[in-house]
Amino acid sequence: MIWSLVKIIIFVVAVAALALGAGWLLEAEGGIRIIVGGVERTLDPLLSVIALILLVLAIWIGLKVLGLLVAFWKFLNGDETAISRYFARNKASKGFDALAEGMMALASGEGRLALAKAEKADKYLNRPELTNLLTAQAAELAGDHKKAEETYRKLVQNDATRFVGVRGILKQKLADGDTDTALQLAQKAFALKPKHEDTQDVLLQLQADNEDWSGARQTLSAKLKHGHMPRDLHKRRDAVLALSEAKKIFEADQTIEARETAIAANKQSPDLIPAAVMAAHSYIDQGQKKYAVRVLKKAWQVQPHPDLAAAYAAIEPDETPAERLKRFAQLTRTQPNDPESRMLMSELNIAAEDFPAARRALGDLFETDPTTRSAALMAAIERGQGASDAVVQGWLARALSAPRGPQWVCDNCQNIQAEWTPTCTNCASFDTLSWKRPPSVDLAMPGGTEMLPLLGAKPNDEPEDVVVVVEEPTADVIEAETLDSPSK
Repeated sequence: MIWSLVKIIIFVVAVAALALGAGWLLEAEGGIRIIVGGVERTLDPLLSVIALILLVLAIWIGLKVLGLLVAFWKFLNGDETAISRYFARNKASKGFDALAEGMMALASGEGRLALAKAEKADKYLNRPELTNLLTAQAAELAGDHKKAEETYRKLVQNDATRFVGVRGILKQKLADGDTDTALQLAQKAFALKPKHEDTQDVLLQLQADNEDWSGARQTLSAKLKHGHMPRDLHKRRDAVLALSEAKKIFEADQTIEARETAIAANKQSPDLIPAAVMAAHSYIDQGQKKYAVRVLKKAWQVQPHPDLAAAYAAIEPDETPAERLKRFAQLTRTQPNDPESRMLMSELNIAAEDFPAARRALGDLFETDPTTRSAALMAAIERGQGASDAVVQGWLARALSAPRGPQWVCDNCQNIQAEWTPTCTNCASFDTLSWKRPPSVDLAMPGGTEMLPLLGAKPNDEPEDVVVVVEEPTADVIEAETLDSPSK
């Protein structure tokens, strides 16, 4: 309504300006004197202006007629498309102008205007491979998803624009949450252009979400082949995928294949803790304990971890606490000052009922690096050395408020997981879990620290036999031992 009023006002102002200009020219003196063939003619100012306009118009028409005559002459000389090109040239100019305006509107975020310009360009150009893309993107911007999908489907029908059409529909399916269809479209787009980096990333993420580890490894190889991933990163992530593939095979009870895949994953990335654990168990099942020891020692050098200790204990499940203590000294020797090594040796000494050695192994770890686990170990040591219930309960109270220690934390969203997985369960990022301290200490550690038997002890009671279990991942390492009276 307002725009219509504005247009009327502009029209009235323009007419009034023309009328005033014509009146001023009529009243003005002078003019243009023209002499042709001895005939002289004088034009007043108004006629002079009109004559000038007519002259410009005549020149324009003359140029058009001249162009038409040239095209006709070319046609007579055998150029069959000369005349059609002459008439099409004007339409093409209008079409490309509309196309350019549509692209500018699209970049400016004006979806409706871009859609109108796209329709105009299509009318003049008749080049769907150009105008359909603009139409689809403008429809998306304007919120018309149905028209956008229809246009993308038109692009799929053209060989030159098939990849663009598939990617457009793929993005729509991802936005709608239809990951099954999106996976099929991503595979099709990858087949059309295997070098396209964004398509590789989308396909890899969808395959990982769908646990298609074999397909994900092929996509990862394509990223390496086309130079979109450094070789060292490819080696690491391929090991992650191989490990995931091995776990899936293991769940299907195909043990031979699982062993081979797990061992291959460990060879690709020896520092990948879950791969080292699975490879070690594979060697143990085959009776190749020597290789299992080598795998676990190599991983321990990079990152000491409770799961590695548990796998190392599984190599000799029937050994005595003293034998186990001696054998584990070879494992912890490579990282003797690491908190995990110190707590592990303390646990093993507790299992061997050598509480002074357990205290020496732990040292001042709770003061320098306090955790729930180190506090619980101090409680067990004090109990084993005959300390009063108040002292033991004091350590248990510290354990309740102490930080939980390293956990599997996502580098992307800081989500904490009890177990390692190839993708984060919160943000679905691939290969982002690291064994480190979480940003917040007020979170439960996987397995936790079981202290209920100690907490249940009453003051002035006779010491009872209690079972101390420190963190489930290392329970297999030390085997829960009975702590007798303070005479120890």
